[in-house]
Amino acid sequence: MKKIYITGILFFCIITLSLAGCTSDKETFKSIRDLLSRIWPQQMHNFDFELIKTDADDDVFELETVNGKLIIRGNNLLSISSGLNWYIKYYCHNQISWCGNNTDWPATLPKVMPKIRKSTELNKRFYFNYCTYSYSMAWWDWARWEQEIDWMALHGVNMPLMIVGEEAVWQNTLKRLNYSNKEIKTFLSGPAYFAWFYMNNLEGWGGPLPDSWITSQIKLRKKIQQRMKEYGMTPVFQGFYGMVPSNLNEKFPDADIHNPGLWCGFKRPAFLLPTDSLFNTMASIYYEEQQKLFGTSCYYAGDPFHEGGNTQGVDLKASGDAIYRAMKQINPKAKWVMQSWQGNPKRKMIDHLDQGEVVILDLHAEDLSVIDHPDHRMSVNKRFGKHDYIFSMVHNYGGNTGMYGKMDELANRVYKMRNKSDQPGMVGIGTTPEGIDNNPVVYELLFELPWHKDEIEVDKWLDTYIKSRYGLLNEELKTAWSLLHHTVYACNRRQQGTTESILCARPAREITHVSGWGNAVLNYDPSLLHKAASLLLSQADRLKNVDTYQYDVVDVMRQVLADRANELHKEVIAAYNIKDLNLFDQKSEEFLQLVLDQDTLVGSRKEFLLGAWISHARAKGNTDAEKGLYEWNARTQITTWGPREAADGGQLHEYAHKEWSGLLKDFYYPRWKMYFDFLRKDLKEIPLEEIDFYAWEEQWTQQQNPYPASPKGDPITLAKKMWQKYNAISPIVKN
Repeated sequence: MKKIYITGILFFCIITLSLAGCTSDKETFKSIRDLLSRIWPQQMHNFDFELIKTDADDDVFELETVNGKLIIRGNNLLSISSGLNWYIKYYCHNQISWCGNNTDWPATLPKVMPKIRKSTELNKRFYFNYCTYSYSMAWWDWARWEQEIDWMALHGVNMPLMIVGEEAVWQNTLKRLNYSNKEIKTFLSGPAYFAWFYMNNLEGWGGPLPDSWITSQIKLRKKIQQRMKEYGMTPVFQGFYGMVPSNLNEKFPDADIHNPGLWCGFKRPAFLLPTDSLFNTMASIYYEEQQKLFGTSCYYAGDPFHEGGNTQGVDLKASGDAIYRAMKQINPKAKWVMQSWQGNPKRKMIDHLDQGEVVILDLHAEDLSVIDHPDHRMSVNKRFGKHDYIFSMVHNYGGNTGMYGKMDELANRVYKMRNKSDQPGMVGIGTTPEGIDNNPVVYELLFELPWHKDEIEVDKWLDTYIKSRYGLLNEELKTAWSLLHHTVYACNRRQQGTTESILCARPAREITHVSGWGNAVLNYDPSLLHKAASLLLSQADRLKNVDTYQYDVVDVMRQVLADRANELHKEVIAAYNIKDLNLFDQKSEEFLQLVLDQDTLVGSRKEFLLGAWISHARAKGNTDAEKGLYEWNARTQITTWGPREAADGGQLHEYAHKEWSGLLKDFYYPRWKMYFDFLRKDLKEIPLEEIDFYAWEEQWTQQQNPYPASPKGDPITLAKKMWQKYNAISPIVKN
């Protein structure tokens, strides 16, 4: 009996040590304890963590109160951190988010009795878009990255795209191919444009890139990866898929190098056919240099024909083989991650590869209306064949400011797709936003969906969201969020992201969109948002000091003013059309004042500051020249985006527009005033020339005047002031 008892103890110890990686409990859960120390240090000693085994590949977490302590168990550290987030939201009624934190922590830990257990078969949770790295993350330092990685851990992210510092890989690769430093700098883009450089859309624009940037980003990448590793995340590395400098044929005239054409007015990098012997040489060098700097991964991303690209004369099957083999040579366990977007992936490149060797990101899977799009007219099986895919949500385009979502469709579609036995292959969920730091409710819903076996009723789920967001749930807040749910968060048509703010549009008499592919026509009754704002503000006495509440009040009121501008613009143009100069002056002045009011309102929150964007960009520079280059990158991306041929000819101007304090007052206001002055002269029959908007915008991008980098004014006081001012003129018209 004693022998059996001792054997049992040894078996338990072996299992425990193997699960913990043969480390102590303190070392095993260090990342989780460090996370707690950053967000809730007062209660760190009242949490314990345990690793548990599961019978399948499911991710699992358990919550249970034992002897006054909260025990969180999970099959891995990210399951445990997901359990921690569940406890924070559902039991403590707190929330960690991009847009404010509700951290009025309870004095004692709420009990979980009996034990709860959550599991999910969707064990891959992807995060980031190439575009996120430019529209939102271009100037992040370690402090901001640490916050984001904590957020990722709390939301169970285990497959983050990682391209920080990849410029160093390219620099070292091209040096080995006898490129000079000057030639390399001609190829690499500026920091605000890395997304489109790595997606084979452009080269050189925004540069030349200083060496100091490359050195600093190597250090930053290593810190990021180390923290991700501590949590158990597996970053998705950039793969080599044939993108090369457009002048590579000058150095290798015999190589089979194709010109893939233009992208939105930009000359693309060249495409080295993977069937050419030079491809293997370059791929080997690239992966060797990447490994020296950053190690290897189990996932490599690469889309040879993202958003177009000439495939004429390309042997797709052989090219797919070559790209895949190159990844396998650096890591035999590597899998190829591809984006499903505008005709990609090319089926002939991957059909013959074994199941499990390719993971496809179904980028726009949450939008049922894309069934009308050619990419989505067929079933998942017909689009991806036997390959695994991740249900993904783009949601935000260009990092635009605006309340937007399709929450009912998101919940419904995830539930249906994971339960379709005739369409297997869904192995996870993810989000690939072009920009973040807005609409937190949509992302909270997305990352919670895998842990719910039954389909979520969004209205009921919102009750728990409100309670965690504010620490309070009452009828006023429920009604306010029901109005938001059924207006801005229930877009009933196919459109690219938020209904765009006309304040940010290049002035014209008729405006249906701000960016080239957007939509500025309202699809809901704007008076309902006025009502939502009123209901939210009615709770100001109780919630005025809650950070998340402050953000939401400002954001809803910002949307109210943006919607009012949409109607007011029509009134200005109507006065112009009937040639009523007095009415035109009155309405145009109202419009301009609204721009300034919006600037004042959003200036009260850190999330809406041009000065913060620019100051973070300048902080990356070591010299005046570097600071100036980064500021120009920052200013250009959010306005003209590119040179005239891309801004106007490629329709990229305003693609990344923002309702930010500073930008509204100093860019959008004078541009609208210029246009109204133009129309006024026309009404007075004064000879005039057409406005060259690009010339004026380009001049603004070259300035270096400072803007406030910290919020100014009380957000609740300002929101009340704006609501009172604009309530009397709230439109009741539904477009």
